[in-house]
This record gives sequence, structure tokens and C-alpha cells, in this order.
Amino acid sequence: MSHLLTGADDGYIRNYDIFPAVNGKNFLTAPQRHHAGVVEGILKSGQLRFWWENPTPPNPSGSSVDEESSLSSVTSLAIHSDALWALAGSENGAINLFTVRHDPGTLCYTMQGHRRPVSALALDHDEKSFFSAGWDGDAIHWDLNTGQRTRTFTAHGAQLTAIAVRPMNVVHPTTSSSNLVKSDPLQSSVGVNENPATDKAPPQSSAPDGEGGSDDGSFDDLFDEPEGPPSNTAKASSSFVTGPPVATAPQIQQQQRPNIGGIAPPKNAPPVLTSDYYSIFSPDTLMTAAIDGQIVLWDKRVNTPGAGVGRLWMNEKTPPWCLSACWSPDGGRIYAGRRNGTIDVWDVRQLGRSAPSNTPRLLKTLRNPASSGVVSCVVAFPDNKHIACASIDNLRLWNVDAVDSDSSKPKSGVQFKIIPGHHGGYISNLLVDPGCRFLVSASSNRGWHGESTRTVFVHDIKHVP
Repeated sequence: MSHLLTGADDGYIRNYDIFPAVNGKNFLTAPQRHHAGVVEGILKSGQLRFWWENPTPPNPSGSSVDEESSLSSVTSLAIHSDALWALAGSENGAINLFTVRHDPGTLCYTMQGHRRPVSALALDHDEKSFFSAGWDGDAIHWDLNTGQRTRTFTAHGAQLTAIAVRPMNVVHPTTSSSNLVKSDPLQSSVGVNENPATDKAPPQSSAPDGEGGSDDGSFDDLFDEPEGPPSNTAKASSSFVTGPPVATAPQIQQQQRPNIGGIAPPKNAPPVLTSDYYSIFSPDTLMTAAIDGQIVLWDKRVNTPGAGVGRLWMNEKTPPWCLSACWSPDGGRIYAGRRNGTIDVWDVRQLGRSAPSNTPRLLKTLRNPASSGVVSCVVAFPDNKHIACASIDNLRLWNVDAVDSDSSKPKSGVQFKIIPGHHGGYISNLLVDPGCRFLVSASSNRGWHGESTRTVFVHDIKHVP
């Protein structure tokens, strides 16, 4: 990772060189450390390599605009694995393609499809196409060879906050009943036995530390729906095989247990993802997260509106707010940050227990201190055990497998570690390089309401034997 790109609301993209900055001898001055919010310790300054403008697309009417208004705020970034080119999502909905390594900053093409800011970008595995998510509620698949959209994923219209392609190194179970583990809510749980070295699941889902779901102040009259009939959402994994037709929505609802409450689905929301429906999904799956808290999975092969899509089940006490969600490196889990300072952990390879018995299992809920604030960003580490989450006060490192989800057992000590650096602002992005050498954190509110420090930290990861 020798190229680090940053974008901001001033309309400029900056390219930093990581290794000279980490190994160099240029340190931050006292005013710079004060601006970054870190007044103790010695911090090295970044080495700026290039910078360029993120222009606004030409006005179709041909009217002239001044130079300042011709730049558009950068709301999302994605870069090629060999740093040949980069994509920049803009506040006006356009996506610009720039060169990076050779003749950096040259604008090659502009793709226009979103009507509002582009909140997230994700490259496909072959890097010949990519996915974009916008405030207009649409996720678009783009072909980089032609610059045209291939498919538009439209759910229920809520602003999309995150988009991610499922990692390719995932172990997919078959659709036989012996491999899809179903945990009855009234019985003890069973672990997946396909790959004992990596697929051991932690215990059942957790409840707040001595709290009920609504006692933590997460209920919101503006967003939260009143209690209604159970709506069960979830997801289970399996490889694509030829099988019987998928059950219809009424049949799916009849299969779900009526005694487990869930959040009433938003208007025009896709159906809850069940094992029968998910069994014919391709392993190559797309995940999107919306501002109202819904996590939706899409079968990338399906080009029929309303088909090949399902949302994860959410408990009735889950707050309707999510700014960040990501896959685990093995593609078996999904982590989602919530407004009440928690991180939900789903296992798409197991069914039931804390969710309806035929939906993907909510393994546990990681709970930050009540004073930490909302979880604005979350990222998984390549070891498939640790995650880093960002709150208003600090970054925290969790060992997910080591956290006991049984709330009845006494907890000894702190279950997380503090990552020093950011304090007092929203984190717009967290990035761990594939070699797990650096953790990069950037502070911005991404256009939503909230304070930010407008600072990027590069953390050196030390491996503890």
C-alpha cells in the first residue's frame, strides 16, 4: 500500500506516500498535533505525493460557472490494486475516473447515474467493474470497459451508507439440510462442522449488559416503527445449485416463527431472507446497508427487479440507524455498527437461535460503553477474529471470537482495547491493508450531521505472538 488517497469537501484529492511517511524523520509541529487532537507523543507527518481537483461535470445548458463552484466535494473513493486508476464519488452524484500511477490526476471519464451524493464505492473481484451506492437509495453496477451501468439495485428508497462485495475465499456449504445448521430458539445451539479450524461460531447472541433493548435510550419517535406483526429477516449461506422454485413471500412468512418479534419492514422493503430463498443465491453476493438500519443482500446474477434480494432480520429493539457494515474476510459474517453504540454480528452460515429458525443467525452484539456514542465505522481484520470500530470518543479493537455472548455470565475486565488517535469526531472510513501492516482512519461526517476532526491517522499494526 504505497498510495493513500484522501478526499474532502474542498473538492481536492490528495495522494500520500505511506512508506516515506512512516519511515521518515519529518514530525508534526506542536500546532499540527494540537489540530489533530493528539498533544502527547511523537507523530510523523504525511508525505504528499500529488494532488488534483475533482471537477464538476459540465452543465448541459452550457452556462458558465465560476472556478470555485466547478469543484465537487469528494464523498467516496476506490483505487485499483496496482494504483493504475482511482474512482471518486462526488456530491453531485457523478463518479470520476482518474489516473494515479502514470500522469496522476488525469480525468479519463465521468459516469453519471446517481441523483444525489455517492456515499460508497466497491470494486468487483476482477476490477473490471464496480458498484456504487448513493443517497438516492440506488446501488448501481458499472462496467469499466464501457463506462455504462449494467444493473441498478433498487430496494425501498432509503439512503445507502455502505456497499461491499462478498470475499471470494469463502467456504460455501451445500444446500442439504445436514450442512445448514438450524438452531431452535428453545434448544441449545449447534456449531457449523464444515471447517472446524475456522468455522467455529461463538455462543448465542447477546443481550445488553443488564439492559433491555429500549432501556438504553435507542428508541426514536421519528424513525422507530410501533410494534407490529413479527417481521423476520435473516440470511444463510450456500452454494448455487439447481433446485425447486423459491417460496413466495406469503409462504416465507408462514414458515417463520410467530413468537419472535422483529422490526416492521419499511414500505417497499424486500422480503426477509430465508434459508429456502438464500439456498439458490450465488456465492457472489452483494451487501448494502441503509441509513434506516436495514442490511440487504443481493444476488449479483439476477437482473429482474424484485428478485434475488432479501434483507437480514432485525430484532424489534434494534435502533434504525447504520452508517457502516462490512463482511468478514472469509465471507461468513457481517458486522454492522448501530446508533446505540453496538455492533451486530450475523453469521450467514448458521440459522436461527436469536432470530427465527429459518433465517441467518444473529451471533452476538458487541456493546461499547454507553458514553462512547454512535458507531460510525467498522472494519474487519484479515485474521478473521478482530474488528475495529469507531465511535465519537475512540477507536476500539474487539476480538469477536473471545467475546462471550451469554449476558448471564459475569464479565471480567474490559472486552476491548483502545486504539489511540481520533477523539471527538465521526470516522468516515477505516482501512486495513491486505498485509495487515497498517490501519488507516479518516475523520469526516460524510455529509451527514456531526462533528469531525478532518484528520487521517495511519496506525502501525504490531503482531502480538
